[in-house]
Amino acid sequence: MIRPLIALLAVGFAAATLAQPAPTQQTTQPAPAKPAAKPAAKAAQAPKKIRPAWAELTPEQQDVLAQLKPEWDKLDRDRRLKWVGIAKRYPAMQPEQQARVQRRMEAWVKLSSEQRRQARENYKRIAKVPPERRGDLRQQWAEYQALTPQEREGLVPPAVDAYKHRH
Repeated sequence: MIRPLIALLAVGFAAATLAQPAPTQQTTQPAPAKPAAKPAAKAAQAPKKIRPAWAELTPEQQDVLAQLKPEWDKLDRDRRLKWVGIAKRYPAMQPEQQARVQRRMEAWVKLSSEQRRQARENYKRIAKVPPERRGDLRQQWAEYQALTPQEREGLVPPAVDAYKHRH
């Protein structure tokens, strides 16, 4: 039962590596004076396009990644490249693997940005677990999945109680 979760997290992680801009260094010397740009000129400058753009994908890649089209313009370059890599490998996959990719992509698109962030963090934590302990995680996950919804709710402390314990 943990295998689908790990796989979903893996696809999410593969598609969602955060790219941080490099910090800029300030020098002690002032920058050379630049002529002031006119406001109209600044407004006319379009933001740099992130590639590959949706239109730059092959028809086959667009077909495989169709569920991502509404989100494509929001993805950073690294995430786009990860998804393109998946689309390139897709034709060589077995039909059940292709179906799994589609299901996971559908699930990923439905997640909020916060849920995606949490999935990436969970994947990173699971990836750090030594292989010999992953069996324990699978067993614990299977036990959790076997619980009824009421039993699962019983494992989570009420928000008010959790607040009282912290303060």
